[in-house]
Amino acid sequence: MKRGWGHWALGMLGGLATLLLCPLVCAEPDRPLVLLVETSALMPQARVEGDRVVEGLHLDLGQALGRRLGREVVARPVPRKRLAEALQRGEGDLLCDYQSDWLPGTFAWSRPFIPDQALLISAASVPAPSGLTALAGQPVGTVRGYVYPEMADALRAGFVRDDAPDAVVNLQKLELGRVKHALTGRRVLDYQQRIGRFRLALHPPLVVSEVLAQCALSPSSPVGLAALNAAIQGLVAEGELNRLLGRYR
Repeated sequence: MKRGWGHWALGMLGGLATLLLCPLVCAEPDRPLVLLVETSALMPQARVEGDRVVEGLHLDLGQALGRRLGREVVARPVPRKRLAEALQRGEGDLLCDYQSDWLPGTFAWSRPFIPDQALLISAASVPAPSGLTALAGQPVGTVRGYVYPEMADALRAGFVRDDAPDAVVNLQKLELGRVKHALTGRRVLDYQQRIGRFRLALHPPLVVSEVLAQCALSPSSPVGLAALNAAIQGLVAEGELNRLLGRYR
């Protein structure tokens, strides 16, 4: 009897020790953060193959933030029209390189920190425009679905859009002479020039606007806004953001 009681007592003590230690050593690891990436994104933002995000700034940025948050990051491609719905429904936790006025929904938005410039570029074969208003009535290369508030404000009815399906085709139209002027992002232009896919001689670009993009958190994200902003602060202060951007210049 004593021996049996001793075995029972030892078993109870072992079970108690396990219960006490489990919150420290037996907890399930934090689930990965799901980063949403637009399926139609192009490099340097992202290269998407099927259901995989293969490379690009969005993936690099998400993984860098994940390391600082202590979580694995899994990238999930989603069509542009479904981004807001997917983030709202919790199909993803994080979306970066957007601005709050680009995406409707009840999301928590990070501090602005991802720089880009909206540029007006003109072929060197035509006279350089003196300003935005000089383009009234002239076709300007644009991307379907994108808004250009500065151009619309400056030109009003004189803003004549010539839409392309994406930013790369927009540059190709300029190179082929189908338009003489185009609106583009600095990041896209720099990358296409660096890889040798855009060689057209240009006048010095006119900076239309300076952009600082943000990250959005889903209402169901396991990461809070304060933690995300702290990770962003480290990314900026330690120069990692500039190093990530530098890969694509």
